[in-house]
Amino acid sequence: MKKLVLSTLLVLQAVFVFAQQNPALKGKVIDAKSQKPLQNVVATIQSTNQSALTDFDGNFVFQSLPAGEQVLVVKSTGYNQQTFVLEPNNGEPLDLGVILLEEDITSEQQLSLVTITENDLGDDNSGSESTSGLLQATRDTYQQAAAFNWGLARFRIRGLDNEYGVTMINGISMNKLYDGRPQWSNWGGLNDATRNQEFTMGSAPSDYTFGSALGTQEINTRASFYRPGTRISFSGTNTNYSWRTMGTHASGMNKDGWAYVISASRRWAQEGYFEGTDYGANSLFASVEKKINDKHSLNLTSIYAQNSRGKNSPNTQEVTDLMGVKYNSYWGWQNGKKRNSRDKDVEEPMVMLSHYWKLSESTTLNTNIAYQTGRIANSRLENPLGNNPDPTYYRKLPSYYANQPDLWNDFVYDQNGNQLFEDDGITPQFQNLDAQNAAAFFRSNPQINWNAMYIANQNTATGESAYALTEQRNDDTTITANMLLNSSLSNNINFNAGVNFRKVKSHNYAVITDLLGGDYFLNVDRFFLGDNGQFDLNNPNQQVTEGGTVGYNYNLRANVVDGFTQFKFTYDSFDFYLAQSFSRTEYQREGLYRSGNYANNSYGKGASEVFENFGFKGGLTYKLNGRNYFDFNGLYQTKAPNLRNSFYNARRSNEFTENLTSENIVSADASYILRMPKFKARITGFFSRVKDATEIAFFYAENVSDADGDEDSFITEIATGIQKQNMGAELGLEYQITSTLKATAAASYGQYIYSGNAKLQTSDDALAAQGSSPLTDFGTVYLKNYHQPGMPQQAYSFGLEYRDPNFWWIGANANYLSNSYISISKIMRTDNFSIDDATGDNYSGATPETVRDILEQEKFDGFALINLTGGKSWRISKANRNTVGFFASVNNVFDTKYKTGGFEQSRKATFPDLQADQAYNSPSFGPKYFYGYGRTFFVNLYINF
Repeated sequence: MKKLVLSTLLVLQAVFVFAQQNPALKGKVIDAKSQKPLQNVVATIQSTNQSALTDFDGNFVFQSLPAGEQVLVVKSTGYNQQTFVLEPNNGEPLDLGVILLEEDITSEQQLSLVTITENDLGDDNSGSESTSGLLQATRDTYQQAAAFNWGLARFRIRGLDNEYGVTMINGISMNKLYDGRPQWSNWGGLNDATRNQEFTMGSAPSDYTFGSALGTQEINTRASFYRPGTRISFSGTNTNYSWRTMGTHASGMNKDGWAYVISASRRWAQEGYFEGTDYGANSLFASVEKKINDKHSLNLTSIYAQNSRGKNSPNTQEVTDLMGVKYNSYWGWQNGKKRNSRDKDVEEPMVMLSHYWKLSESTTLNTNIAYQTGRIANSRLENPLGNNPDPTYYRKLPSYYANQPDLWNDFVYDQNGNQLFEDDGITPQFQNLDAQNAAAFFRSNPQINWNAMYIANQNTATGESAYALTEQRNDDTTITANMLLNSSLSNNINFNAGVNFRKVKSHNYAVITDLLGGDYFLNVDRFFLGDNGQFDLNNPNQQVTEGGTVGYNYNLRANVVDGFTQFKFTYDSFDFYLAQSFSRTEYQREGLYRSGNYANNSYGKGASEVFENFGFKGGLTYKLNGRNYFDFNGLYQTKAPNLRNSFYNARRSNEFTENLTSENIVSADASYILRMPKFKARITGFFSRVKDATEIAFFYAENVSDADGDEDSFITEIATGIQKQNMGAELGLEYQITSTLKATAAASYGQYIYSGNAKLQTSDDALAAQGSSPLTDFGTVYLKNYHQPGMPQQAYSFGLEYRDPNFWWIGANANYLSNSYISISKIMRTDNFSIDDATGDNYSGATPETVRDILEQEKFDGFALINLTGGKSWRISKANRNTVGFFASVNNVFDTKYKTGGFEQSRKATFPDLQADQAYNSPSFGPKYFYGYGRTFFVNLYINF
């Protein structure tokens, strides 16, 4: 691979031509209100890759200009872009004179972006956060619709998860090695500080990284790039939080070569949109740059973003029918306040040191070093000696009795009136057990009973806690270093190269945070007896107090080295690029507990696995003229599995997932682009395929007895060889009807399916306790032609915006989203579902037709969302650019109720069990759903000075 990269470099270098020309185009950019020059404004000739930045005095210069009609775009963060049609005349230089940029008050809309689906994240971060964060750096009509309008419904561009995109700060990847996704909370609330962004779509070229199939987002925090001034804002909303205050000051570069930026914000809510979802977040940002001389500059960036929020439970249709879509089973009253048992806390501060070296007029070298450490904590209740405290536990719901006629009118009291079960305040007690009474009891007792758990703990004979609150912790330390080279080898050829190193140590463990009135927590697994029940054989029967570790304790270690080279060629009629990458990824687990079920392969450092991967991509843009373009991009790469899927039972064992391989990714897209001063359009067809993906899930299964006679067993589901295929089309249209009225339209039509079957295994600790292999092979899982879940596969939007010359504006858009599907249970799509192991024949009634009917994937109803936005700004000082303004939005005006996602439960994993659960049309283990926000508002007041 190294020889291939070097050979490619040498061949391409052989065609380099160096040339110098006199300036062909120049202009000066100033603020329309203050009349002050604007520095670091980007001027781009659309038919080429040529760009120029304005200097301290607002001037930009292009040394060469292609022949024929060209379109120049001048843009800067926080301003409306300007578009000019250029008509060069026999090579004569063009001087555009003074260009005025007006404040873009629609940028306030970015402040209202909320990570809608952070409520959907699982305790292991396995959910997919909103992709809207990827879209704030672009003005493309389609991408803006995807961010601001469709993001409310968990829309994903091209159906791809965030792990197939790359998010960077100063060229350093923010994608976690654990799951491949960026943790947006690491810089949440710092909108002003992270506005300097560059975005590429799909596999289009980036100056900072090779990228992947979704695209790249580069956030630049270099202090001298910020527009000087101070901004203070205050916001109110009824989404995840209620209030936010934020302040930012940028000094600009002074005569001594110093520049700095500071920003801070706070977001908070006693309760968000969903019941019991408290929210608290504090964010701090600082960036300081020292310009040493004309060739060297140093920049130090530090980011601290602490976030704590109460989660919202997914619910079955039965629970939603009883309590409504805002119902959340995770909280209960304690001392007159709502207390959530499922909090997520994120606190991972980072510091970055960047060196900018101007090697020559045409070549720059950027070196970055970053250090990040902190924690992600997900709390949950443990009940080793008590009944399940979840108010939606299946034995507490009406469906449990409706599905078992033998229990009707006979549960807690026998025929003589003797009580059969002790009233512990947690398990519902009924005189008459028909489903109606169960429903009535649930409605009157819908929340966690914290007081009952305290009483239960105080009444244990030994002081051992029957209930306790734990945090599942990921304490990561990441060291990253990279070097990025950018060189204009000639007027037509640009070269980019980068090399990155990342070292990660992830400490994963559970910690006791609240004994709930008890004295200690016994660190044993109640599902097993003797040594098999010991979480740590090196410290058997350990009595753990608050702050101590329980359950599991291990480190994951990763070392990643990767590099890329990229050549971009620009000519009059066409541009093209070629890029290649190589990476080496090494994983290892180190157990800090010696598990009773895995005594010989759980403690100490396990073996390491190495994955070597490569990628190639290229693209071509054909310029029919200065306004019509045809663009083509293609990518092939292999990608290492993430840490989460590399160990099938990381909490107990050092063993890697069997048949673990790198993913194979292919993507391609073709676009027609029209850019005119009043009308802009893009239509794109796209295709992507992912092969050999691995997914790990967890669920409880029945009919596996443990030492206590309970029928539940905790199962790990391991699917390998997964194949996904995404194809479709995108459309974005923008027409400036008049100087003040603009119409936009966007559409996305996709088909995102599993394109092939996969293999499935399960891991069961009960088997390991018996001395057997914990793995059971279920063979083929029949996924082919099922739809990928969790996002609309069709989306449409139409909007109108009126912008008055007196700096006020109002807009409205209508959206329709459809073809969203539930996440299917994989184990129910194996032969185990329909074939009886005891006989080898199909279960009675399990014909191909009945199996197909009962396993049909649920398709959610389509829905419409109407959104309104508006704003106004005032200039309060003629001598400078002091302004005040407000922005307001109302989303989902008609309060439409809709599902954003959901998953099938796997507990009833055979045909007769599932059929019995559905026999009375009230399943105890029906699918669980997440819901979107109803009508929400956002109001922001701000002042710039």
